[in-house]
Amino acid sequence: MRRMKKARSSKKSPSHPWRRLIWQLVIVALIILAGWVVYLDAVVTSKFEGRRWEVPSRVFARPLEIYDGAPISVDSLRYELDRLGYEPVRLPSEPGSYSRSGGRFTIYTRAFRFPDGEQPARQISLTINGDRVQAFQVRKGPTTRVMRLEPVQVGGIYPSHGEDRVLVSLDEAPALFREALLSTEDEDFFDHWGIAPLSILRALWANIQAGHVVQGGSTLTQQLVKNFYLTRDQTLVRKANEAIMALLLEAHYEKNDILETYLNEVYLGQAGSRAIHGFGLGSQFYFGESFRRLDLHEVALLVAVIKGPSYFDPRRHPERARERRNLVIRLMEQAGHISRERADQAQARSLDVVDRPSFTGAEYPAYLDLVQRHLSRDYRQEDLQSEGLRIFTTLNPAIQRSAENAVAERLARLNDRSEKTLESAVVVTSRDSGEVVALVGGRESQYDGFNRAVDARRPIGSLMKPFVFLSALSRPEDYTLVTPLKDRPFALVFDNGREWKPENYSGEAHGEVPLHRALSHSYNLASVRLGLGVGVPAVRNTLDKLGLARDIPTYPSMLLGAASLSPVEVASLYQGIATGGFNTPLRTIREVTTAGGESLSRYGLEVKQVVDPAAVHLVQYAMQEVMQEGTGKSAYRYLPRELGLAGKTGTTNDGRDSWFAGFSGDLLAVSWVGRDDNGPTPLTGATGALPVWADLMSRIPQNSFSPVVPAEVNYHWVDSDKAALTEEGCGEGRYMPFIAGSEPTDRVACSGSLGGQIRNWLRSVF
Repeated sequence: MRRMKKARSSKKSPSHPWRRLIWQLVIVALIILAGWVVYLDAVVTSKFEGRRWEVPSRVFARPLEIYDGAPISVDSLRYELDRLGYEPVRLPSEPGSYSRSGGRFTIYTRAFRFPDGEQPARQISLTINGDRVQAFQVRKGPTTRVMRLEPVQVGGIYPSHGEDRVLVSLDEAPALFREALLSTEDEDFFDHWGIAPLSILRALWANIQAGHVVQGGSTLTQQLVKNFYLTRDQTLVRKANEAIMALLLEAHYEKNDILETYLNEVYLGQAGSRAIHGFGLGSQFYFGESFRRLDLHEVALLVAVIKGPSYFDPRRHPERARERRNLVIRLMEQAGHISRERADQAQARSLDVVDRPSFTGAEYPAYLDLVQRHLSRDYRQEDLQSEGLRIFTTLNPAIQRSAENAVAERLARLNDRSEKTLESAVVVTSRDSGEVVALVGGRESQYDGFNRAVDARRPIGSLMKPFVFLSALSRPEDYTLVTPLKDRPFALVFDNGREWKPENYSGEAHGEVPLHRALSHSYNLASVRLGLGVGVPAVRNTLDKLGLARDIPTYPSMLLGAASLSPVEVASLYQGIATGGFNTPLRTIREVTTAGGESLSRYGLEVKQVVDPAAVHLVQYAMQEVMQEGTGKSAYRYLPRELGLAGKTGTTNDGRDSWFAGFSGDLLAVSWVGRDDNGPTPLTGATGALPVWADLMSRIPQNSFSPVVPAEVNYHWVDSDKAALTEEGCGEGRYMPFIAGSEPTDRVACSGSLGGQIRNWLRSVF
């Protein structure tokens, strides 16, 4: 017996090492698991307690101001309302709606937090007659003489991952939001610890009964973990991590913190390359409305979209979205959150989704490119991409649309005359303030590519001439508008033996001509002689005063526009002429605020008188003459003759660059037409860039240019060909400005009219 027991005992002994090994492996696994849990815990807390999101900056256009006398057309107002996602209805009774009958509008505006404070919603009425607002009246809400529509969001400055969101708190959630969300996505949210096995079983049973998926088994916490921390890979490891992290999240944080994070994180759709996250932005994207102002049926639709933003897209699949929305409403009723009557009413409502998302991607890439360049002077790119700043710009959407259409339509016609594809760029500014209200970087304005308005530096041709003449007229003791200039051929021989022979565009010389005519008809020979007379350095000095920041060669050829500048740089220089001699830096930004509305930067009007306003006034007169009888007169094929304008054409060799710069009482615009490969075209400034400019200006309600006459300027009747005073009414007479003391001293008889001939006869007799 002893031997048998001993034998049995010896059989058990080999199993002891395996048990020990198994226990060792278990202990090691537990240690690894504990370490992994510690790691996951650090991941959960570090992101949840740190900056959870990179929130892009939002870029807004200027707000449309409505008041009696405001210049706006019926089409422009309707366009602005459509861009804002306002719904046309028979009788506007809710914010974000309007009605129209002819030129009569009734608008229920939305509330908006402007940099200077909150503006409440109002119902207003107005009539547009002759492109002017009349009979403006506030029907509901606080009275005001000037009403601002909320500005159109024209884009954003996004982080590299392409996510976008508007952060909101639980306090900002509309009524029944929690009930709609939890009834559909996680009924036991406030009772579980992050995972809910019973919910999984209940969802499985509901899906079997319905014959398709109507509920999910994941808790809201698990959904948040999946979106916030993990990839979407459907693996056992990821699911295990999801469950552990959900438990950890619940262990560390309050339910309301988790719920608030969820409502800002959940994915709700796609706008081009931008992912729409959170109910704050989702509300704007689908309804053009603030999240807090949503009704029950709208809240239910947002909750419905969670299940599959692409599959239940209410714009692409409205019936699918309606069915899912109504399911959300039924679940709310079954849970006792709403009555049967209210559920029926909500299910009967339309989707009320705006046709055009109020949030879009960058619709105006060239303009936003210039905005970002201006912002880069004061802000870091990473802050612009992540701090949720609100950037209020000077962009006018209606004028921007007019500029884009003018470029597209005119280039389509001009291309028929050119063997190669033409390109164009346009810059439009407010004449008084230098605010950039529109900018087009190319014929395909939606294309985020080469920005010709900013980066295409091309010879400006005769656009240089007004600065040559301004330099001369700043010396009234030497030059006036009637000073005779020689428009005759000549040659310059340089020290290296090279010879330069400028020519007129027509190839013809005109003899002796008065200074004003040399500019209005763009005579090269006379202009170069004038520039050499005042000195090339003096012309360069004038450009520097008016804000030219680029170093350009100061050769005689500069006088005919050999200097290469971009359309934005040209607009900045011409701003000085349009404003009467002020250096007026161009602006694209009015103010930058935090996401909460605190002002960070204000960009006010900064001007400095740098050139004699009297001399500028004389140049303005000559530039008005350009439009009335000189190289720019063809503009009046598109524009009413009574609209006072001033401008200048520009053409470079072989028509490689066609330019036009001009202004009315309200706007200054610069247009360029040419080829990207710098090849020749059959165009001049008058036949290429001018039609684009004139087409644009014809689409915009505006006032005539009526320059203020400086105190030191007096007007006199003169015979400009003879540089002598004459009498009013003479056929050859002109009423022209002179800086006091520079007017002619000679006087000639009036011989160009019957009245003048009679007066001459009387003088000879008596």
